[in-house]
Amino acid sequence: MNSKLLLVAPAILLSLGRPAAAHRLDEYLQATILSVEQGRIEAVMRLAPGVAVSPDVLAGIDTNADGAISDAEQRTYAERVLHDLSLTVDGDALPLQLSSVNVPPVAALKDGLGEIQIKFSAALPRGGANRRLVFENSHRRGIAAYLVNCLVPEDRNIRVVAQHRNEQQSFYQLDYIQSQ
Repeated sequence: MNSKLLLVAPAILLSLGRPAAAHRLDEYLQATILSVEQGRIEAVMRLAPGVAVSPDVLAGIDTNADGAISDAEQRTYAERVLHDLSLTVDGDALPLQLSSVNVPPVAALKDGLGEIQIKFSAALPRGGANRRLVFENSHRRGIAAYLVNCLVPEDRNIRVVAQHRNEQQSFYQLDYIQSQ
């Protein structure tokens, strides 16, 4: 047992000396968490621009370039993001409704420390027991790194059957069963 510890200890010590990386510096990380509920889809999107791409991202948010992001600029940007998303259930497109947006101060985004948070939802039409949800994200495709996942439904009448993603995770398919 002591010999195993002697072999593992150097590896642990070496790993402690490396800095942790939250995300790549040259990409715009876009992580979306979906929540399926009776009659509704709720989503939270966290967008974190890396330091190398933050000037370009900020130019699209702070449109008057005054170094401050107004409520109107936040909302306009969030609506632009939602325009680049697609959500369908059983082949039917669902209109996305912006619930809230929070953009941190410009300095935090420039330093790679800020995270934009957009919450949105969509009403689910009635349907059969076997449902298929498809979420697609094409926002800032040239610099984006996408992540997407679904929370385990709180409602016991909704059960996730399968999840499928493309390699970039810009496409996500969720198959679920919803009993009435």
